[in-house]
Amino acid sequence: MSDEHKKGHRERLKTRFRKDGVKALADYELLELLLMMAIPRRDVKPLAKSLISEFGSYAEVISASPERLVEFNGVGENVVTALKLAEASAQMLSQGKVMEKPVLSNWQALINYCTSQIAYKKNEQFRVLFLDRQNRLIADEKMQEGTIDHTPVYPREIIKRALELGSSAIILVHNHPSGDPTPSREDIDMTKKIAEAEKQLGVMLHDRLIISKGGHSSFKTMDLI
Repeated sequence: MSDEHKKGHRERLKTRFRKDGVKALADYELLELLLMMAIPRRDVKPLAKSLISEFGSYAEVISASPERLVEFNGVGENVVTALKLAEASAQMLSQGKVMEKPVLSNWQALINYCTSQIAYKKNEQFRVLFLDRQNRLIADEKMQEGTIDHTPVYPREIIKRALELGSSAIILVHNHPSGDPTPSREDIDMTKKIAEAEKQLGVMLHDRLIISKGGHSSFKTMDLI
């Protein structure tokens, strides 16, 4: 691609993005725009397509570990920084829409936030969202991290932390790296134990969410709690 043609291509991509937003671009084109900022003097379309082909989507590329990203020819420190900055920006934006706000009245914002935080993690994470008496989110804390399909959960640690924070309600959240948000029998049994323990101490379990790149499931919606 000649320098003139490359410049024209980049300007056309930028114009489409400014005019019609992210919906006007394919995943590889959005990634290409981001890569342009990290590699300003090179045709980055092949690299963008290669990364999308390997990881599956724009979201999965920016969520990939630096160790995996640098395996690709052309991905150096500038590219990794740009990709992780995009990931951090998405997380901070979604966090700003839920922190210290009533989460039950804006459920989709909460799902978006949880998705940005853990949907693309390679290992299971167990997080607890601590709410105050107005159901405002006052803390989101990672309690445990495990393997690709198992995370140990300790109810006493959750109870202790809720009391420390003065939290009157909680939402349990964990991810399924497999992409399938269907709860396991272990998920269901452990949730019931936590709900019983929390209730005795006056802390309400609002819901348990399973988040994955394939969607999410709510124990409350499924009548599991």
